[in-house]
Amino acid sequence: MNIFLDVLQDTVSDSLHMLPFLFAAFLLIETLEHYSTTFINQALIKINKAGPLVGAILGCIPQCGFSVMSANLYSSGVVSLGTMLAVFLATSDEAILLLLGHPESAGSIWTLLTAKLLIAVIAGYITDLFLAKRISTPKHFGDLCDHCGCHEHHGIVLPAFKHTLKLFAYIFVFSGLLNLIIAYADLHTLSTILLSGSLLQPFLAALIGFIPNCAASVVLTELYLSGTLSFASVVAGLCTNAGVGLVVLFEVDKNRKEDLKIVGLLYFFAVAAGLILSIF
Repeated sequence: MNIFLDVLQDTVSDSLHMLPFLFAAFLLIETLEHYSTTFINQALIKINKAGPLVGAILGCIPQCGFSVMSANLYSSGVVSLGTMLAVFLATSDEAILLLLGHPESAGSIWTLLTAKLLIAVIAGYITDLFLAKRISTPKHFGDLCDHCGCHEHHGIVLPAFKHTLKLFAYIFVFSGLLNLIIAYADLHTLSTILLSGSLLQPFLAALIGFIPNCAASVVLTELYLSGTLSFASVVAGLCTNAGVGLVVLFEVDKNRKEDLKIVGLLYFFAVAAGLILSIF
């Protein structure tokens, strides 16, 4: 019962942290859909050119709210695939805060942030320049609301609030289930699975990073601090750990073939970065 209450408390806390970002993203989407003009469209095109850089910088802020926001904005055609991917790759969630709690490892923070920032920017621009047309399908401002009936209401606040509550409920249930599973796992089991010292570590760490929950970044960081994970492997794991951003993407973007390609691309960049760091 104590474990269940702890899990419930963590789930409520994690989910509530998402609310402002969810509402802000949906409010922006509704505003663009209702009041989009030639000026706004041209501004978005200019912003998209710098999208991966801006996305990578926002992703470095230690929380996963921006990954949630970027998934919503991408699914509505507001930002590019490269921008969303840059946010996902740069997101470190609880890792930075955990490292700050260990003064002896404080030097790793800037190295980690620099590595993830460079990986996110490079991967974002490579994606936009060479890969987006093969993966991304055309998206428009109205795609998010085509089937939900939210436009039966007037204005932008109520539809945005409706979308926020719906997605919040989805995140709450999904995060709760994952928190329960993680609560019964232990670091010893994970360190055995991760094959300490093996070249396969970045591949395995990146898979663990896909767990769409803040707890995954905590586990990866703890394994790094304990010496089980190398720096290259923790970078690979944290590059795929976009919080619940991927969960939101699968919920709001119904093209499963496209979603799986994005997951594959995220995994590729994360593992590639881990292997390159292992060599150097």
